[in-house]
Amino acid sequence: MPNATKRILAIHAHPDDVEILAGGTMALLSEAGHSIVIATMTAGDCGSAELSSEQISAIRREEARAAAALIGAEYYCCGFKDLAIFNDAPSRQRVTEVLRITRPEIVVTASPIDYLADHEITSALVKDACFAAPAVLYRTEAPPLDTIPHLYYMDPLTGLYPDGAEAIRDFCVDVSHVFARKQRMLEQHASQREWLRKHHGIDDYIVEMEASTRAAGKRFGVEFGEGFRQYRGHAYPQSPLLQALLGLK
Repeated sequence: MPNATKRILAIHAHPDDVEILAGGTMALLSEAGHSIVIATMTAGDCGSAELSSEQISAIRREEARAAAALIGAEYYCCGFKDLAIFNDAPSRQRVTEVLRITRPEIVVTASPIDYLADHEITSALVKDACFAAPAVLYRTEAPPLDTIPHLYYMDPLTGLYPDGAEAIRDFCVDVSHVFARKQRMLEQHASQREWLRKHHGIDDYIVEMEASTRAAGKRFGVEFGEGFRQYRGHAYPQSPLLQALLGLK
């Protein structure tokens, strides 16, 4: 039933990806009483030019936990390394285990087309893990799910594909009323400002997030928006469950 409490897993590659692309939607769902888990494939171990991988990983895990806590969400790290997420059998099994541990009815993950291999491979692994999670003979430590979860894709970063084309979206969530909370979630990832300034040439990641969230909203006639696309491959759930939870038609 759409109005019953649901468990939702938002899983992306790195700490701060979910906050940038779906933080407002997760805040709305938490506000409505749903149970939220924010997971990252890595702890962001390459996200510094000064600290060691171990040091920045520890910092970024704590930043991710603090961001999730602002909306009453759990945080889970899958334990991969930056630029070392591969679409292979051990990785697929590991992500399947994460789904079986967290037991979501809805999974929201990275766009299958984005600017970085970590994002695209995360998307592929999560899609296959959703299919594998209920398969009794696909063995992991945790017990299988009852059914394949509903699967949704977030926008690519900036809302554009690498060739400059606008992201394909089925719907946009109006996050205007929780935008300040989304901003506070992203502000918890303070370690990334210097890294992004040095590596990406971005001076203020908060401003960049605001611009992309505003651009997505403008396309649908709201101040701030987050775009999503539902995966409707064979055997995956077809009903618009996430849309129903958010009061969308």
